[in-house]
Amino acid sequence: MDVSGGSGQPRSGNDEPTEPRTGPSAPAPHDGTARPESPGHDPGPGAGDEHAPDENGPPGADSPAPDDRGDHPADPADPADSAETADEPVRDSAAGPGTGKDPATAHGPAEHDTHPDRAHAHGGAGQPPPPRRPREPGGGLLMGRPFGVPVYVGPSWFLVAALITWVFGGQLDRVLPELGAARYLVSLFFAVAFYGSVLVHELAHTLAAIRFKLPVRRIHLQFFGGVSEIEKEAETPGREFVLAFVGPLLSLVLAGVFYLALQPVQRGTVPGVLLAALMVSNLIVAAFNLLPGLPLDGGRMLRAVVWKITGRPMSGTVAAAWIGRLLAVSVLIGLPLLTQSGALGSTAEDSVGMDTVTDALLAAIIAAIIWTGAGNSLRMARLREHLPELRARTLTRRAVPVETNTSLAEALRRANTAGARALVVVDGHGEPLSLVRESAIVGVPEHRRPWVYASELAQDLTDGMRVSAELAGEELLDVLRATPATEYLVVEETGEIYGVLSAADVERAFVKAMARPSASA
Repeated sequence: MDVSGGSGQPRSGNDEPTEPRTGPSAPAPHDGTARPESPGHDPGPGAGDEHAPDENGPPGADSPAPDDRGDHPADPADPADSAETADEPVRDSAAGPGTGKDPATAHGPAEHDTHPDRAHAHGGAGQPPPPRRPREPGGGLLMGRPFGVPVYVGPSWFLVAALITWVFGGQLDRVLPELGAARYLVSLFFAVAFYGSVLVHELAHTLAAIRFKLPVRRIHLQFFGGVSEIEKEAETPGREFVLAFVGPLLSLVLAGVFYLALQPVQRGTVPGVLLAALMVSNLIVAAFNLLPGLPLDGGRMLRAVVWKITGRPMSGTVAAAWIGRLLAVSVLIGLPLLTQSGALGSTAEDSVGMDTVTDALLAAIIAAIIWTGAGNSLRMARLREHLPELRARTLTRRAVPVETNTSLAEALRRANTAGARALVVVDGHGEPLSLVRESAIVGVPEHRRPWVYASELAQDLTDGMRVSAELAGEELLDVLRATPATEYLVVEETGEIYGVLSAADVERAFVKAMARPSASA
């Protein structure tokens, strides 16, 4: 399953397009707009202008530097979902090179000030980059969307299809020598039909997940079969058992269908050979998947049984994962020995030379897939076990409200005085409008801060950026994923401002939680 951990973290770069300022006089901000930009974490170091921040509360004090730049705040692009971050448009560039003069004698931020210092501080680029279209899950060639779930064929499928065509073509040469070169067309048809059976197997998992209201990200057909990427865990062991069992069950049903279709067909013909091969291959798929070790379906069924007995899903995962690793070792050692002994239908004389090397390589690949799949299952189970430790209320930074016409220097002074680590821009009635970005604050030289409005370094609040203080665990990550940003306004159920939640803080808490040993392991 594809459960978010580091990749579930919000992306940066959720910035708004530019438009001219219509309020009081103000310098041209880095995005050329009086509307706030994307949220930042917490105000940066040196937040109090004249008052240096201490380590216990001033903005930016707890934000570790992403590199060696001293005490700069954490990079908002730090969340682990780097692939998604790359897809987001980043519009932190200046509207253009500075052309105005520094209003050194002004008493507040001056209108249309495009001082080069500020242009450099806000990104230094002349034009914002064009927005990029976000990518879909991807992973290969999109073949369709049955039941609304995208089905992708990975590049490795073409390799295994060629391998099946070559191997099965050699077998056809012994059974139907009269086919000649046409045997490879028949073999290619078998390869496609076999993966069609694998798709039916995965669709069974998908339909069961949809029935249980579990989101399915995609179906991915690849080198050794396919996988249905179900993004959430079943709520009960009974549902987990059913979700795992329906795949092998459908493979057995397909084997039965091919067996019935084979009865009226003459043996030794192309249809007869194809039907027999598809029947046997589906029996093998069902039997292999019923082996009681993760990541196979039988391992998930074993996990559900242990979960039911112990009442702890993690205990079931540990048991099934270690049995999966034992299966991997058994395949690595046992498959070549079975082939050499002739137990799989070949004679000892046939199993020499290149055939021996091929069998050993195939066993190593299958064993590696099972071993790594079992390890990934353990890691995902640890992820789910620690997710409840991520609570919006405990991760939220204290925030200070400032009005739109408050200078950055004054806003940071208030934050230092209050021991707050974030700034929320509010209107005259105290309603929150936007969140000030830490990364933008860091880029403004200290001598420029009296001439810059705090609201110019902020991101407008959207509905998705308002997070309930009661959210925790996977529900919290789902909300953050739905609206990618670097900061979120945390509110009480009454609508009262509780503080600001930084995506970087969520990621750090997650990494720290994952580093702790599991109580069930």
